[in-house]
Parts: sequence; structure tokens; C-alpha cells
Amino acid sequence: MEVKIYKPHPSLREYILNISTVKAILPEGLDEVVTPYPPTPFQSLLFYCNDPVAMGRTEKGDFNTQPLTVLTGPQFSRVNVKVFKQLQAIRVDFLPGGMHRMLGIPMNELFDGGFDAIDFFGKEMRLVNEQLQHITQLEEGKNIVEKFLLHKATKLKEILPFDSAMGTLLKNDGNMSIEKIASLSCLSLKQFERKCNERIGMGPKTYARILRFSKAYRMHEAFPHLSWTKITYEAGYYDQMHLIRDFKVFAGVNPSVIEQQLLSTPLRMQKDIGL
Repeated sequence: MEVKIYKPHPSLREYILNISTVKAILPEGLDEVVTPYPPTPFQSLLFYCNDPVAMGRTEKGDFNTQPLTVLTGPQFSRVNVKVFKQLQAIRVDFLPGGMHRMLGIPMNELFDGGFDAIDFFGKEMRLVNEQLQHITQLEEGKNIVEKFLLHKATKLKEILPFDSAMGTLLKNDGNMSIEKIASLSCLSLKQFERKCNERIGMGPKTYARILRFSKAYRMHEAFPHLSWTKITYEAGYYDQMHLIRDFKVFAGVNPSVIEQQLLSTPLRMQKDIGL
């Protein structure tokens, strides 16, 4: 699986963290694989440049073919991703508050969902989808997506101290006090809680937990030889019981089970997601 991460155009950097290209070809004789995809702290746009993937909530449950471009709101639950033979995609990860600034709607209305981006962007997205189906290189597709985002950047809602404060929490993998982040946001705790639900889509404590969990999960994908004790420490957990609790909530299983599940797929969907 080949992932290239690009810093966005300077005009996009106050609301977009990264633009990534993803390319994967399954080994000979393997027509499809199912790979776990627990929640990440990002709201994202995923553009598929060949056949879209399918997603399901349980390993043996129904899988639904995804639209050509998927808008993911605030993530809370694990999904399983089914890839067929090959995958070519472009992923846009928004900074905290960035998707709200672009869409202008409360993010808690998109909680734990994936949506057809055409429902939000109409004919603009149809044109982008059409162009992406005819590219010869993924970098060409990245440029098409970046052009679309630059057009959207001219109509963003204003950035707030809250957005910058949540960016600081993101950089620290959730390991800051809520009182400190509220203070950086220039808000009371009650105002901060409301603003978090509006612009992030969930409460600040839940978001901080997902940040820590995601750090731990991505570390395991990237460095499978590391012990869970080491990962517990590096991700900022108080002890291993807290890590296990979060894995059961966000991945649906404890760490040792997801470790075994990853052995059944050659793909690692999150190890290259950068913060």
C-alpha cells in the first residue's frame, strides 16, 4: 500500500491538515480483503478514482458500496472496509472546525456517518468525480481536488480562537486538560462544550479520548513489534486498562483481538495518517 502525504496549498492550511494519495493492489489470487477501520479524529473527504470500496459495521454483516466521494463526519464507531483487487483514492483530512467552516452546518448532525458528497456540493462534486475517473496519475487527481478546495476556501466561515485551540489539542494527541483548551478558546466551560458540539460534532472529552485511541491504534499499525505496554505509555494513557477500555468502545474489541484481525489483511489503512 503506497501512501503519499502532501501539505496543502498555503491558502488551505488554516482548514485542511493533509491531502493524501492512496494506492493499493492486492496480491495475485486475492480478489477482495476486509480491513478494520476504527475512528480517527478527522472529518474527511475521500475521493475514489477507480471502483469505490464497500463498508460494513460488522465483519460478517452487510457491506454497502460507497459513493465515488464520501464525506465523513465526526467518527465514533469502527467500520470495516472491503477493497476489491485495487484501490486508488485521494483523502482530505480537515483540521478541527474546518469542515464546519466549509459546510456551515452543525457537525453533530453528521455524527458517526458517511455521506455522498454530491448531497453537499451538487454539480461541482459531479464534475470533480468525472475528472477523477480519467486521470492517469494520482498526483493529477490531487491537483484536481486541491483546485476544488481552493474555490471553497473563498467562502469559508471565519476562523475562531476555538479552532486554533482544538488544533493544539490535536497536536498533543488529546493529552491536555479541557480547562486549558477552553481557556485558549476564550470561552467558559459551558460555552466551550456547546462550541465543540457545533464545530467538532461531539463533546471535548470524547474527542480527546478518540485522539488518544487513534494515536495508539496508528502506532500499532505502523510498528506492530511494539508492545501494548509501550504503546499505552507513548499514547498518553494512564494505564493499560484505560487503553483496553477505549479499544472496546472505539474498535469494538480489545487490542489483542484487533491485532489478530489485522493479520488477515495485507492493508494498513491508518498507519500513514499523519498529525
